[in-house]
Amino acid sequence: MISFTKMHGLGNDFIVFEIAADQPLPTIATWRALADRHTGIGFDQALVISAARSVGTDAYYRIFNADGGEVEQCGNGARCVAEWLRRKGRARDGLRLESPGGIVQASFPKAGQVAIDMGEPRFAASGEASLLLDTQQVSYTEVSMGNPHIVLRTDNVDTAPVATLGPRLESHPAFPARTNVGFLQVLDAKHARLRVYERGVGETRACGTGACAAMATGRRAGWFDESVTVTLPGGSLQISWNGPGSHLWMSGPAAVAFEGFVEV
Repeated sequence: MISFTKMHGLGNDFIVFEIAADQPLPTIATWRALADRHTGIGFDQALVISAARSVGTDAYYRIFNADGGEVEQCGNGARCVAEWLRRKGRARDGLRLESPGGIVQASFPKAGQVAIDMGEPRFAASGEASLLLDTQQVSYTEVSMGNPHIVLRTDNVDTAPVATLGPRLESHPAFPARTNVGFLQVLDAKHARLRVYERGVGETRACGTGACAAMATGRRAGWFDESVTVTLPGGSLQISWNGPGSHLWMSGPAAVAFEGFVEV
């Protein structure tokens, strides 16, 4: 039996484990069983915390999607890892967390809120690109926030084809490692709406790195000011980025739902 904490950031939900580096991880089949919302715990991602690996960092974490696949980074997950450590009395302002996607820094502006320095967005060399799907030309921007994203601008996220176009783009041969697909509606220079079809999960109520990728795309295109409220189905995140050469910051809530024990 192992203890876990169920957490969420705007409804993007996680199970958080602490596992020693020499302890075996659950198998893909076990992750999938635990992710089932009817017969398991239910989650979008599992977050596995272990001891720091690099000098100057406080902890290392790995991210496993509901389909059992491991991914590089998760913005809402990083906030939940930071909040989990804070609740355990093991966090400091300026907390540095490492994942396969790199190192991020966390701070705690107020109770239940976590701000994360996500580093500098990395745009694909091609910048704006497009794909022909059947007879439809789909234009997008490709950008990494430690994990891969494409961002599509849409007039209305309520009617955007997230359920149909999202999975086709996520697994398109143009993206060998698959990708996260964001549908961005620009409201004005300080406000946006977003829905994200996440790689290996499907549409989630919120996606932190997706919100960062969308803001960075819009900022580079001249649609946004340096600070934007990005509203997702589960709530809003504050994203700030001055532009190329500077780091992007994301701020939002991280909450504990419950704790328990499970056989893995």
